[in-house]
Amino acid sequence: MLLQNCTIENLTKNKPSVFFDDPFINKGFALIYNNDLYEKKIISKKIDERSLIVFQKNLKKNIKVKITNIINNKSIIATVGNDADYPLFNNAVLSIRIADAIDLNKNEPYIEILEILEDSVFVAKKAKIFEEEKKVAIKVPVNSISISDLNQTQSNTKNKNDKKFSYNIKIADFYFNDTALLLINRINNETIAKDAKIKKIRENKYRVYLGPFSNINALQKSFNDINILEFENIEIIKND
Repeated sequence: MLLQNCTIENLTKNKPSVFFDDPFINKGFALIYNNDLYEKKIISKKIDERSLIVFQKNLKKNIKVKITNIINNKSIIATVGNDADYPLFNNAVLSIRIADAIDLNKNEPYIEILEILEDSVFVAKKAKIFEEEKKVAIKVPVNSISISDLNQTQSNTKNKNDKKFSYNIKIADFYFNDTALLLINRINNETIAKDAKIKKIRENKYRVYLGPFSNINALQKSFNDINILEFENIEIIKND
């Protein structure tokens, strides 16, 4: 299990970026930037509303990432910006441009953020913005700049949006059930979260998780409760 030095305060802290052997990937709720969040010090740095910059605490500056709206599979390529403090519950901070481009639901901004390695092959549709449009881009809002993975199939957005709010918090996956049980004991002894469970995903894969949660307030509270354990990559998983 990857651990790092962090606190259980409401905000992330600037710290050295973590290096992963595999591309970093995380599912969770993004925070869509606006100036009020900055003025109230919920976010420590500004993002221009037309920027393709994201804040992400686990990744180094200038790394390219694919941001996917999990509800409708719309995606866009963005770049990690400077280190910034923002609530621990959120897995990234997005500009308004990015949120609009992938039709992100402001009330349920559920995304996947995927690191794009320099030596990886990524097949994507061409962005719907051309050179002549760039000349007026600063003045004219761009509402359709989504990029999607050609290997993904588009699903019925309406049906997905009709699904009720139901999420689990994935804490960690293990090869052995006994190891998962040790984590359950640690959660019970060191946190106020007492409903951790184990699910066998497949042979030699056991998941420790919390949930299900039927509203975002309960989800966020439990997420913050377990941050004392200082796990590197806690994810939020939508239930089918």
